[in-house]
Amino acid sequence: MATNKKYSISRRNFIKVSAASTAALSTITLGSCNVGKTPEPMKRKFGKHDFMVTTLGLGGQASLQWTPENVDPVPIILKAFELGVNYFDTSNGYAGSQLNYNKAFKKLNLIPGETVYNEELRKSIWLTSKTAMRWGNPGWPQREGIANWSNGKDVRCAVDDVKRSLTQLFGDGDGNYPEGAYLDMVLIHTLNNTAEVDVLYEGLETPLDPNGNFGALVALRDLRDGTNLTGMNPRNEKLIKHIGFSGHNNPPAMIDIIQRDEWGILEGMLIAINANDRLMFNMQHNVIPVAEAKGMGIIGMKTFADAAMYHKEPIWSKNPEHVYMEVGKPGLPSRPLIEYSLTTPGVHTLIIGIGHIDDDPMKCQLVQNFYACQIEPNGLTADERVKIEQMAAAVKNGKTNYFQMGKEEFIAGPRMLRKEGKNRITWQTAYAGDEPLSHYEVIIDGKFSGKVQHQPQTLKSKPFVFETENPGNKILVAAVDIAGNRMETSLT
Repeated sequence: MATNKKYSISRRNFIKVSAASTAALSTITLGSCNVGKTPEPMKRKFGKHDFMVTTLGLGGQASLQWTPENVDPVPIILKAFELGVNYFDTSNGYAGSQLNYNKAFKKLNLIPGETVYNEELRKSIWLTSKTAMRWGNPGWPQREGIANWSNGKDVRCAVDDVKRSLTQLFGDGDGNYPEGAYLDMVLIHTLNNTAEVDVLYEGLETPLDPNGNFGALVALRDLRDGTNLTGMNPRNEKLIKHIGFSGHNNPPAMIDIIQRDEWGILEGMLIAINANDRLMFNMQHNVIPVAEAKGMGIIGMKTFADAAMYHKEPIWSKNPEHVYMEVGKPGLPSRPLIEYSLTTPGVHTLIIGIGHIDDDPMKCQLVQNFYACQIEPNGLTADERVKIEQMAAAVKNGKTNYFQMGKEEFIAGPRMLRKEGKNRITWQTAYAGDEPLSHYEVIIDGKFSGKVQHQPQTLKSKPFVFETENPGNKILVAAVDIAGNRMETSLT
């Protein structure tokens, strides 16, 4: 197993190291979960960004959102800072999560404008919030099948959601936020279908009318760039640094939103990825390679299937009883599940919701997850990953990923197969099944004519191309994966 040479901790020695640390605990003043002499957190380059992100990120749900009566969420946030975690997640849809961050930020001197403001600490972290609003301009009627919601009673569009985040995280929680407050990234949250993608790109793929209807992306771009092309940013504020999206279930829609981005707007993706991923229409062979090829920062989530691999039924969490308070369970340790997500090619960091911290490092979810995340991208062999998949598949007959689209035997062959001009054949990417795609074979009039290597397709405007001097009468293109499985699409 590849390890960080300076802070090498093998899986075999993890329990020994954790147990030994209890004998050398130092007093921590801000939280209640003693960490002892923990190593410096492992980091990875966050896509194309000039930022080294810790492999462990703090999720904004669990006790930060559905806070049990006996839990104070603020020490959880403070302890993540003490451990050196530098990626922090929250959302407008997460009840009091942003307000809990505000309480912690006041203790950490992270409120801009205050005399004790620690600007250096603020620059050292990456703070992400989310909006489920698809519109950039308020007041437009809902379209069927389009999610457009917020927890804020006065929120009418994505711009309102951003300002709500800033007032809850850094301001008075009542609409005001200090000058200098910003979010490192805002994600279009929980993308569901391509109809939503159509809305998001209005004003980009279509003419932009500030008095008309436009989607969230062009409005968020104004908040990123300090422009006012939409009329939604009259003060030319720069409130966010990056824009991305999150998705749980629909690889085609997620690929679609990436491939339609001709403007370089999308720079981050939060995606569900765990050891039961390949039992479904998987993310690891479909969406993640496209986002990685585009240079996006990729954040994993749902490594425990929203606790469905442990104590709760496979349904969306919605109350404190759904928050898991233990470190793994007999027969299903948390560490290999975390390692699986972080050794999925393309994933840079993993957000994990914390239910419970403890003075005993062996019982502290945050400390145990911290150590589990100290793994290189190639830290597991292919065989080790398969064994973890087998272990996870035994839980609830593998039916844990309720949030993810089901799979077929082989998802889809080359799409939108076309003959352009006299000698040019084009198509859009196929979707992978259990194994990664390898190449495409072109068959003309029943004879093999050539092949094209599969590469992640980053733009719809740049399809796969095959040039031939003999276009023939019947064209067939087969997608072939690394196991030899084929799916054919014909054009007659």
